[in-house]
Amino acid sequence: MTDIVFVFEVHQPHRLRKNLFWENKNFRRMRKEDLFNYYFDHEADREIFLRAAKKCYFPSNQILLEQIDKHKKEKQKVKVAFSLSGVFLEQCERYSPELLESFKQLAKTECVEFLDQTYYHSIASLYPEKEEFIAQVNMHRDAIKATLGYEPKIFENTELLYNNAIARIIESLGYRGIYTEGVEKILGEKSPNYLYKPYGSKTIRLLLRNYKLTDDVGFRFSARWWSEWPLTANKYAQWLANTQGDCIHIFPDYETFGEHHWPETGIHSFLKHLPEEILKWPHLNMATPSEVIDKYPTRGEVDVPETGKTISWADIERDSSGWLGNALQWAYYTNLLRLEPLIHEAEDQELLRLWRYFQTSDHLYYMFSAGGGPGEVHSYFSPYETPIHAFVAAETSLLDFETRVRLAVLAANEPFLFYTGTGKDKFTGIMAWSLKGFLKAIKTVVSQALDYHNHRGDFANWAEHCLKDEKLNEQLRRLMTAETKGEALRRKLVTIVKRRFQEATRQVQANTKLL
Repeated sequence: MTDIVFVFEVHQPHRLRKNLFWENKNFRRMRKEDLFNYYFDHEADREIFLRAAKKCYFPSNQILLEQIDKHKKEKQKVKVAFSLSGVFLEQCERYSPELLESFKQLAKTECVEFLDQTYYHSIASLYPEKEEFIAQVNMHRDAIKATLGYEPKIFENTELLYNNAIARIIESLGYRGIYTEGVEKILGEKSPNYLYKPYGSKTIRLLLRNYKLTDDVGFRFSARWWSEWPLTANKYAQWLANTQGDCIHIFPDYETFGEHHWPETGIHSFLKHLPEEILKWPHLNMATPSEVIDKYPTRGEVDVPETGKTISWADIERDSSGWLGNALQWAYYTNLLRLEPLIHEAEDQELLRLWRYFQTSDHLYYMFSAGGGPGEVHSYFSPYETPIHAFVAAETSLLDFETRVRLAVLAANEPFLFYTGTGKDKFTGIMAWSLKGFLKAIKTVVSQALDYHNHRGDFANWAEHCLKDEKLNEQLRRLMTAETKGEALRRKLVTIVKRRFQEATRQVQANTKLL
């Protein structure tokens, strides 16, 4: 018996506005609650979403519901899985609650499994620090439970980005399985049609997309130059029947069915008849990812080192170069990461939400500049004329946002690091990148660190050279000569810094009104 596992990737990004730079509209004065519509193109999102809903989501969901219902009393049932991004769910709620209800109907059939991913469909798994990645995974888990009443046990990272470190994190979060690409450079002579164990893992299982059979539908279905055109459900089922293995994972974009291949190509007829054609074969069965984990043993271990070996399903290279392959992408990515400490010190949920929308992988994907077939694929998905235009649009919005964040927290030129004495072993692990972060830090850091830095004049020097705040510098220098220590010093520091932060914030807002 061979199990056929269909998983459908469903994602729509919030697209950045194209012309802030070209129309000289950046750095405009506005309220914080208006920033989302300032940066992101609600009109384009709505148009694209409703088109995809009409051509793909509604008809394809209806086909699957009908096929599931048709076989629900039979021994061999029709079963599939979905991976819905958090930003896709947001657009469902905003533009088409009826579509969200359709996915809820699929969830109620008990023949559909839902996977987890990062809520913002980001590449946070590649960040040096993994807290943001974990936060987005947990956000997605909560969203799927809240909207669909389902608790995912299988994880699919953005665009199947994968390495050993990602697998370990996902295992630590309690997932039973993780998907990635069944590419030869990690498998060697092994087949993708079996379960494997990630290197160094204990309980989690590795599920591998069969990219050749997936791409036959996803990329080649309507290609008249293809020697196998036209692809029928009967022919494809025969290919599956002739493929050796325990489990064959077919994992395309859901938009394949009606958006990438238009309804006129016969793609919906293909989807409608495929389950029946598969189940005609006595040795084929349709299953969910969790079911194959329960059913089959692992066939060895797969080792994908984190450094330089990360894989994905993108392009010919099937690595991270689809998002981090050129200087444009690295510049945008670096600016995103530099904002992280300031965002956390801001302690502002709206600024955090906006920063996370900037992380959506599509913004980086549109900046891909290589040519050939991969370049054509990236261009097909991109709303921009060229990768340069994509970079200008994204970087303009991100720098505009960074300016507002820096003003909101009164960012310093360099962070303040809290020590209790000389030497690296005396570092407390606490640092502040802004006056707001500094205020929070002095409330909690050990009093020994406050005594040490105040005696040396470090606080005053930081205010003078990194914050460029002469008034605060003078106040801190007076405190330095007062020989106040311990908790009494803490109270005086908090009073001085809190008052100065409030004064400086009012001054910034009065002068700029950027927030």
